[in-house]
Amino acid sequence: MIFLKFPFQPEIFTVQGPENEFPVKLVSFDETETVRFGGKLMRLSNDEILSSTFPRVTGGPDPYFRSESKEEYLERVAKVIQFVRKNDIPKLVLSRQKYLQYSKLSGSGEIDFGRSFLNLCGSYPNAFVYLINKGQHCWMGAFSELLGRFNKKTSVFETMSLAGTLPLEEDWTDKETEEQRPVTLYIAETVQKYSSEVWISETYDHHSGNIKHLRTDFKAKVKKDDLEALIAELHPTPAVCGIPKDFCQKAIAAFEKNPRSFYSGYIRVETESEIQYFVNLRCARFTASGVHLYAGGGINAKSDPEKEWQETELKAGAVLNNLAVTDAT
Repeated sequence: MIFLKFPFQPEIFTVQGPENEFPVKLVSFDETETVRFGGKLMRLSNDEILSSTFPRVTGGPDPYFRSESKEEYLERVAKVIQFVRKNDIPKLVLSRQKYLQYSKLSGSGEIDFGRSFLNLCGSYPNAFVYLINKGQHCWMGAFSELLGRFNKKTSVFETMSLAGTLPLEEDWTDKETEEQRPVTLYIAETVQKYSSEVWISETYDHHSGNIKHLRTDFKAKVKKDDLEALIAELHPTPAVCGIPKDFCQKAIAAFEKNPRSFYSGYIRVETESEIQYFVNLRCARFTASGVHLYAGGGINAKSDPEKEWQETELKAGAVLNNLAVTDAT
């Protein structure tokens, strides 16, 4: 089962039909895992979503997973800051998982997936919102970062640089601007390899629920035959990995104790007119025993461990604050 809502659009879709038609796929961060849905997009009403029967979640926790305390996370961030300074790199993205047993959630019953999905759609109208449930794989998220959008008719490719995070009421500092700048430069250099016509916007504020980011937009004419190569080079962007990419991917494997799985991977959605790729960020994985909330942040030489913790707590709240749980009986 899959539900999708596109940014700034109220309509909700599922995917039905022959498997070879316009497939939707969820790709993991390291691109070793893929969950596929085949068919065409079909609209759903809210009532149809609320009355849907969802597969029983059968996936269990990773046998190597262990919840990380705040103190452990702060210590890990401090080590990453030292690593960034020692190696003189612009940023490295560090993630964490916040695990909660269902019994610890308000209501202490079962997750109402339909209601939770609609809550998320209402809270993030400008985001791509999704829910997939195949029993073993059950994920839900709402996020704004576009890895790529390709118009089949005009051959126009769009993407964005989205980095730096603060609560809405706070002012930007050098830390956030220095975090977003290398992301913008990397994307510009990558897109320019595939197009001689590239338009780049000014950097502006992008609001997402209770937080904001710095955003720069890109448009370019590219050949359809080059699209998958361009996506492969963009992913993972510095916004979810760091710069330089290969060096930071190795560092992530060393600093992060638990695999990211589909967190910071991407979702590819194809329709008759477009192919879109969304970065899987504010998301959660549901297992048989509880929910894993994923969040991360860009660490640079000016990062403060306590603020990084607060940032990940804010991001984890995107899904957590919208979960609907039935009362235990």
